[in-house]
Amino acid sequence: MRHTAPHGSAVSPVADILGFMTRSPSRLVASVAAALLSVGALAACAPTSDSEGSGSGVGAVTEGKLTVATGEPAYSPWVEDDAPESGSGYEAALAYAVADRLGYDRDDVVWVRATFDESIAPGPKTFDLNLQQFSITEQRAKAVDFSSPYYETRQAVVTLPGTAAEGASSVADLRGLDIGAQSGSTSFTAAETVIDPEDGVQAYNSNDDAKAALESGQVDAIVLDVPTATYFVEGGVVLGQLAAVDGASDQLGIVLPLGSSLTADVTKAVDDLEADGTLGDLQQEWLADYDVKDLS
Repeated sequence: MRHTAPHGSAVSPVADILGFMTRSPSRLVASVAAALLSVGALAACAPTSDSEGSGSGVGAVTEGKLTVATGEPAYSPWVEDDAPESGSGYEAALAYAVADRLGYDRDDVVWVRATFDESIAPGPKTFDLNLQQFSITEQRAKAVDFSSPYYETRQAVVTLPGTAAEGASSVADLRGLDIGAQSGSTSFTAAETVIDPEDGVQAYNSNDDAKAALESGQVDAIVLDVPTATYFVEGGVVLGQLAAVDGASDQLGIVLPLGSSLTADVTKAVDDLEADGTLGDLQQEWLADYDVKDLS
């Protein structure tokens, strides 16, 4: 995207103009126009802001706004009625609490949707913050930033009446059965590690797909985080929660683009909300005390 002299040396648009003034003044206007077009093209090739790429110093997607992502759809008790803008649900309410600590008015929070996998993959993001039950892991932290934890949970096994898993009371009872979970999630890691490391687990693109597989009889049970497990499958039976395992952290954190300039402030906001009791109040309001037995 640069002008080239006959022997391959670079010539700037300004030099073109000066040379042309001495050779053909009558064509100066045309040359100026061409040079300006060239300069415009060069400018079009440059990034418009740090937010268009990843790396140190990535700023807000839209200046003056806080762009927050959640899943499509988003579920209770994290987001009520798939309407995060209402502020109802634990993660929706938390997003507005964090925004307030960052100095954003409620009207300055913009919600977008993003899939689970694309949210934690390397590369540019369409959001400043993302809340959809992302467990903090070392592997994910190579591609994205995390805030400090805003909730701790474990993974539970859910089935339906009449399946081969219905009477299972231990992990051993589940081995050999068809188990499903969302790929790339902590639920999948826990299921594969604890339940069936030899035969593996059926991978699905989303919890919705895993749920559909259970309801259609493709799998005998699915694995979800404990709060989700207690409501997600209509008529479902929560068999119990799995032991915590390495590589499947149960601490949930807010995801930010790698190197985001907001990471330190968001982490401080979460820490302050924890210290002043706001997180506890939100958990009391939106997340029941889930009494789920351990699967031995």
